[in-house]
Amino acid sequence: MSTSSARLPGGNWALGDLTVTRFGYGAMQLAGPGVMGPPADRDAARAVLRAAVEAGVTHIDTSDAYGPRVTNELIREALHPYPPSLRIVTKVGATRDGHGGWPTARRPEDLRRQVHENLASLGLDVLDVVNLRLGTAEGPQAGSLAEAFETLVELREQGLIRHLGVSNATVEQVVEARSIAPIVCVQNMYNLAHRHDDALVDTLAGQGVAYVPFFPLGGFTPLQSSTLSGVAARRGVTPMAVALAWLLHRSPNILLIPGTSSAAHLRENIAGAGLSLSPEDLAELDQIGR
Repeated sequence: MSTSSARLPGGNWALGDLTVTRFGYGAMQLAGPGVMGPPADRDAARAVLRAAVEAGVTHIDTSDAYGPRVTNELIREALHPYPPSLRIVTKVGATRDGHGGWPTARRPEDLRRQVHENLASLGLDVLDVVNLRLGTAEGPQAGSLAEAFETLVELREQGLIRHLGVSNATVEQVVEARSIAPIVCVQNMYNLAHRHDDALVDTLAGQGVAYVPFFPLGGFTPLQSSTLSGVAARRGVTPMAVALAWLLHRSPNILLIPGTSSAAHLRENIAGAGLSLSPEDLAELDQIGR
């Protein structure tokens, strides 16, 4: 599959020795309602993935827990054999139950199984980046990650993983992970209105580590702010465009992975993220999450 030569908003970033576009794509929304089961239109889901790659996206975020197995299977159906520039980032540490819950699964045997399941469903011999998902569906939880993270380090040493990251992590867990082995990214909830990780974003930028916000547009509850709406109205764009553009302005190590099940919405997100915000816009927006 060929990719567009058009430059995506934000340029590129290095995940270790792998170069990715700062504007990426999150595949979670390709699964069915509640991130369970297949999509209503499987052809449309595959078309979104192809549209992302054709637009130049080289960073796709997924997990075998989405569906479960659904998004990985769609990625393989739509894009395999993968373009040489494409990097697929997955995560392990949680599974799904029959009620749509996300029970933790971080015992060494759980993690080994999940890594092999991701390899099989994606049709890969080695995974580019694997994030260890910590905490619960309610958010990060304090506690040592050593046993789980060391299991992933072993799998990396076996050649099954290129690079490691952590997700849904506390600052202390990020520090602990980096004391065990290098990480290339941290994937936490963060957006214009939820900025608890401001200091962590800046620290990681100085260390050359990517920060990848999940729910960059608020997730299941879209961002609501009169200030955001006011800036958007003044610029003649949508609030979501401003929110995406703000993230790329916020720090050079922020990588975007907004999800959508619509190719048209994907193109809107790309255009929105490319919005140039003035110093006045940024000063006004900076007050929202403070």
